[in-house]
Amino acid sequence: MNDDRLIVALDFHRLDDVKRIVNELNDSVTYYKVGMELFYSVGASVVDYLKSEGKNIFLDLKLHDIPNTVANGLCSLMNLGANILNVHASGGYTMMSTAAERLKAEAERLKIDRPKLIAITVLTSINQNDWADLGFQAQMKSQAVRLAKLAQKAGLDGVVASPQEAKSIREACGEDFLIVTPGIRPIGSAINDQTRISTPSQALKNGASYLVIGRPIIAAENPRESALKIIEEMKSVED
Repeated sequence: MNDDRLIVALDFHRLDDVKRIVNELNDSVTYYKVGMELFYSVGASVVDYLKSEGKNIFLDLKLHDIPNTVANGLCSLMNLGANILNVHASGGYTMMSTAAERLKAEAERLKIDRPKLIAITVLTSINQNDWADLGFQAQMKSQAVRLAKLAQKAGLDGVVASPQEAKSIREACGEDFLIVTPGIRPIGSAINDQTRISTPSQALKNGASYLVIGRPIIAAENPRESALKIIEEMKSVED
C-alpha cells in the first residue's frame, strides 16, 4: 500500500542513510523530498539514485534571488530530473513569472517534461513572535493567501504552506492549484522545530495536495510501519 500524496523528507546528509531508509520503506513510499542539507552534502548523486529506484522527487532548494539568476538556476536544476522545484514567493511577481516562463520555454526546447514549480509562502517554523519581528502588517494567514494568489498569477503550479493556511488557499486558488504542506505530525509525534502543524487527516481535509513528513517516519523504530499507518490515515479521509 502506498499513497502518492505522501512525500517523505530525507533529512540526512549522507547518501548511505538515504539508501537505507529508501530500502526500508520499499514500495510503501514513491515520493521523496531532497532539501538543502542533503543536496549540499552529496549533490546530484541523490537525485540520480532516487530516479534509479523509480521514485518521484521534490527538490526543495527554495531559490530566492534576482529574476534572471533564479530562472537560470531552475533551468539548471531541471536537467537533474526532479518532479517538483520551488522558489520563495517573497521574491515577488517578476521573479516568479520570469522563472515560470523560462522553465517552460527551456523544457519545450529540450523536449522534456517540465517539473512542477511551486512557491514557499510562510515557513512553518515561523511563530507569531517571529512574524511580529519581521514587521509585516498583515496577519500570517492572510499573507500566505496573498502570496499564493500572487504565485498563481505568476503562472506557478502551487505553493508550500502550513496546513493551517491550506483551507484558505484552496478556497482562494481553486481545486487545480497544488498545496504542499510540511508541518505534518501524526498524533503522539514530537513537534520539533515546527510551530504551525496538523495531523495528516486534518491537513488533507483542509485542502492539502501533498503532505511532507520527515522525522515521524525516518526517525521511527520501524519506518515502514510508521509510513503505512500514516497512509492508512490519509486514505481514511476518502472513505
